[in-house]
Amino acid sequence: MKEKTLTLIILHIAVFLAGWTGIFGRLITLSGLPLVWYRMMTSVVVLALVLGCMKRLHHTPLRAILKIGGCGILLALHWVAFFASIQASNVSIGVACVATSCFFTTLFDPLVNRRRMQWRNILLSFIAIAGILFIFSIDVRYRLGIALGLLCAALYSLFSILNINVANETKEDSATMLLYELVGGVLFLTLCIPAFRSLYPAQPVVPVGSDLLSLLLLGSVFTVIPFLFQLQALRKLTAFTVNMAYNLEPLYSIAIAAILFGELQEVGFSFWVGICLIVLSVVLQTYLVVREKR
Repeated sequence: MKEKTLTLIILHIAVFLAGWTGIFGRLITLSGLPLVWYRMMTSVVVLALVLGCMKRLHHTPLRAILKIGGCGILLALHWVAFFASIQASNVSIGVACVATSCFFTTLFDPLVNRRRMQWRNILLSFIAIAGILFIFSIDVRYRLGIALGLLCAALYSLFSILNINVANETKEDSATMLLYELVGGVLFLTLCIPAFRSLYPAQPVVPVGSDLLSLLLLGSVFTVIPFLFQLQALRKLTAFTVNMAYNLEPLYSIAIAAILFGELQEVGFSFWVGICLIVLSVVLQTYLVVREKR
């Protein structure tokens, strides 16, 4: 099996696991910021223990740690916007908005890396954007959730682009990258918690009951594993290709949400037209990537 094909398989396993993330956004009662803090803290502990047992913890220069940690701040903000989007609408709409990351990557990547835009990427992006526009036409009460979802996608796009640049510069392995990104995100959110409690004094910040188990699963199985796979894929594939593959995440999340929460009753025909366009953009991008390497 060719290396590029194997990398694509690993990427899509990560996408499937990530598809469960939105479900926890509905199961867990905590709001976005404390939810993400506990998620990242759990992931830090789990990943540090795994790397310690594997004897893969090593000294990293402070300059590299600061750059990787900076990417972690973007990751933390992306997750906060993601869960806030789900809680302001529902799982299906929140995860579908993540598909716009391909559009933002098409805009941001040439600006960050000073390269020319590729017309093929622009065309594929607008197919996905057309899908989002169909989704946007549904009930007005979900507009806040959609807006937060678009912010989530933009932050993820920036994270992916900058993560590639930092990985190439520091030469750190994927596991080390993820560990310091999570630490950076935890430290940043820790500084934000006092402001959050001041603005939203009625919002709980301590998990209770089933939230404890959900946060443990979310921070370990459904965070550490898919992100290690994703970071590995980013070393072999472009940020645009990875973001396009992650457009399939809504499909998995919607299917799970339909089984667990019956969310299909909350969406209509325009939603499904949008989802079909999003899937089409992913299929076309995957086909073009594989064909280039034959």
